[in-house]
Formats: sequence, C-alpha cells, structure tokens
Amino acid sequence: MKMIKKSTFLFTAAMLLSVTALADSGEGRSKHLDNKGDRIENRLDRQGDRVDNRLDKKGNRIDNRLDKKGDRIDSRLDRAAQRAEANGNDRRATHLDNKGDRIDRRLDRKGDQVDRRLDRKGDRVDRRLDRKGQNIDRRLDRRSQRV
Repeated sequence: MKMIKKSTFLFTAAMLLSVTALADSGEGRSKHLDNKGDRIENRLDRQGDRVDNRLDKKGNRIDNRLDKKGDRIDSRLDRAAQRAEANGNDRRATHLDNKGDRIDRRLDRKGDQVDRRLDRKGDRVDRRLDRKGQNIDRRLDRRSQRV
C-alpha cells in the first residue's frame, strides 16, 4: 500500500512538472510567433517604403528632365522669334513664340502625368506590402494565441 501511494505521488509530481514545462514552452512559442509576425510586418513595411521612395524619385527625375527640355525648346524658339521680329516678320515671331509656349506646356503636362502615375504606383505597392505584412502578423498572432 505504501508503495502505491509513493508511486502515485511520484506520478502526480511528474505530471505537474511536465504540464508546467509545456505551459512554459507554449508561452515561449507564443512569444516567438508574435515576434516573428512583427519582424515580417516591419520588413515588408520598410520594403514598401523603399519602393515608394524609389518610384517617387524616378517620377521627379522624369518630370524635371521634361521641364528642362521644354524650357530649352521654348527659349530657343523665343530667340528665333526675336530674330524674326528684328527682321520685320511679326506674324512669324508670334507663331514661333506660341509654338515654344505650346511645346513647353505639353512637356510640363507630360512630366507631371508621369510623376503622378509613378507616385500612385509607389503608393499602391506600399499599401499592398503593408496589408500583406499586417495579414501575416495577424495570422501569426492568432496562431500564437492557440498555442
């Protein structure tokens, strides 16, 4: 009888220790999954920010390049208009001046459109990667709560 009580006590103690060890590993696993989700979310967020920033810079470079090109063409045609006016061709001078202004406006508009399009594309990519990271983080949080 004494032997049964002793073995029952040892069995109960062993079970309590194993349950405690399982609970500790469950908390550790839960914390690990939570941290993993946060790391993945932050990494994807930084990646989205980098892509957005790169596309913004690209759009600004294209916009500036087209603006400078339009200004160069407009100034060249303005000089030609001044020469035509000096020679007495007022209609030709007006025509050349208007032509330079039209080309400059068209290139400015085109540069602005490209810049806006690339900005929107960068924002879409950033939002998509942010959502992806948040979804992964939520999924791992749910999984860590089940553990």
